[in-house]
Amino acid sequence: MNKKTLAIIPARHGSKRIKNKNIKIFFGKPIIYYAIKSAIKSKVFSDVIVSTDSKKIAKISNKFGAETPFLRSKKLSNDNTNTISVIIDAINQMEKIGKKYEIVCCIYPANPFLSSKNLVKAFNIIKKEKNIDYVLTGIAYQHPIERSFKIRKNKIVSLQQSKINLRTQDLNDSFHDGAQFYFGRTNKWKSRKPIISKNSKIIILDQLKSQDIDYPSDFEIAKIKFRKLKNLN
Repeated sequence: MNKKTLAIIPARHGSKRIKNKNIKIFFGKPIIYYAIKSAIKSKVFSDVIVSTDSKKIAKISNKFGAETPFLRSKKLSNDNTNTISVIIDAINQMEKIGKKYEIVCCIYPANPFLSSKNLVKAFNIIKKEKNIDYVLTGIAYQHPIERSFKIRKNKIVSLQQSKINLRTQDLNDSFHDGAQFYFGRTNKWKSRKPIISKNSKIIILDQLKSQDIDYPSDFEIAKIKFRKLKNLN
């Protein structure tokens, strides 16, 4: 186990699109259980903590093995709070109790597809390659974004005309954030280095083994994928 690596799972109480999303039951367990389980199983963290403003979430997190050494302030628990601010706050809170870390990983709580093997892989990358800022997951768009367009009042108002008629096989893949974790050095977090940049490395996820859960429909899709994976194993 690495003695200088911290896992932070940010799990606030408020969630407008999916009520109590971070502790919503997913195949018999509060969904945050899966993030905690994978973080502990990876054995790369000296501490796995949950940053939350909720005593209920804290209690559930403790039950599954995560620590909650502080309650996050309401100021950092609203809809407008960004991830980097939450991670910096958690780092500072841990430093107040005498714990300092070389590497810090933000792990999202609604994350049932998180693989402990990918956490180990990402840790090994950032530990070895000193010139990178972050390691994160990425997923390929299922359709080329060059062929996307915008609509206003049922009319197309923007498109890439030069590429709209190209065959899909003639266009390169584009990727988006896999929304599972961000490994970064403490000094990069504190200096607010952009997470997604040319100085980041990506672990590409399979479409079936990932699902960003923002809306109720995403939650249902995640259940379908999760059930399928269970049947395949």
